[in-house]
Amino acid sequence: MSVNPIVIAIPVYFLLIGIEIIYQRVKAVKTYRLKDAMTNINCGVISQISGAFIMVVLFGMYTYVQENWSPFYIPVVWWAFPLAFVFFDFMYYWAHRLSHEINLFWGGHSVHHQSEEYNLSVALRQSSTQIFWTFLFYLPLAMAGIDPIVFISMQGINLVYQFWIHTESIKKMPKWYEAIFNTPSHHRVHHARNPKYIDKNHAGTLIIWDKLFGTFVAEEEKPDYGITKPLKSWNPLWANFAHYTDIYEDFKSVSGFKNKLKVLVKKPGWLPENMGGYRAPKEVESDYRKFDNKTPIRLNIYVIVHFLIVMAGTLLFLYYLNDMEDPAKITAAVLIVLSVATFGVLFENRRWSTILEYLRLIATALALIYIMDGLEPSPSMMLISGISLCMAVIWFASITKQRKLVQSIS
Repeated sequence: MSVNPIVIAIPVYFLLIGIEIIYQRVKAVKTYRLKDAMTNINCGVISQISGAFIMVVLFGMYTYVQENWSPFYIPVVWWAFPLAFVFFDFMYYWAHRLSHEINLFWGGHSVHHQSEEYNLSVALRQSSTQIFWTFLFYLPLAMAGIDPIVFISMQGINLVYQFWIHTESIKKMPKWYEAIFNTPSHHRVHHARNPKYIDKNHAGTLIIWDKLFGTFVAEEEKPDYGITKPLKSWNPLWANFAHYTDIYEDFKSVSGFKNKLKVLVKKPGWLPENMGGYRAPKEVESDYRKFDNKTPIRLNIYVIVHFLIVMAGTLLFLYYLNDMEDPAKITAAVLIVLSVATFGVLFENRRWSTILEYLRLIATALALIYIMDGLEPSPSMMLISGISLCMAVIWFASITKQRKLVQSIS
């Protein structure tokens, strides 16, 4: 069984999130909101699930280029790792920077910036489509002869490093560290939507790239987090496609092939001069209120319990991915994505969320039978799934019957 090192780190991520929550409770600081944090994690779940299929193809592409097009080969020796670390981080800077400066690329990367809070759960809020736009930036490492094993190791280290910098619990690191490495202070700037902070501090690990290429800004006043057009949704599926719909609307509204092309490749907010020109980000209004809505406590508890069950199932899926047959993989992947999307619409009190949840419960029971026993299920598996389904349906029915869900979002 071959396991992605990022998957191994997931339990540690959750442990650290728990520690941060406890620490902030003790300090009487609040940067976590239930629905926001769960949406962050659910976006990460969808990213991991889609990545389980996409990365097989992209990693194969990297391997093909390295083996067939590279005039060099750097063996897996100790000095290959620091060399690849710096090279990868340099390419990450440019991939990340252009993900902010090219509208189509921002369609993928914007997911990571949608949260209006800043805590460790935000690090898990990842896009499922960004990899399509950024993976080509890493092929120069393949052309340089860096072994795929070294590449995937440095990719993992870069991603794991960036987890801890998504926090307000750490104010400043020592001056020498702040001068060389990316830190929570530097990265808070990057997640801000204040005009002075936008499109700054793109570093992954080494902040020196921003200082060399003129995109560094030090943290001064406290940032306002999020994107300039707030998402206003807890649905992780919609989070992945929201900006693409904005691109589509702009694409339709402009005339001429050149202008349509510019909508895709210019900065987010670009329009031709005859339509008003670039829509620059504005200062955050002093009376701005973060997106939120009320839901019954009983419903919140129900969603949390099922969320934890799905998280456990997701970890099992990722750990045993390489041992599963393709039909079982696809079934499990669809079920997990359906589940986290349903949690989002339940939190939003959508009118059709009740029907969707009943369908999800039925689909879960059937999918578990198929994944565990295939097309010839054992009576015991059918019994366990049937009992679990009945219990979940009765619990959910009691919530919807005793307390009508608040229809705060039409």
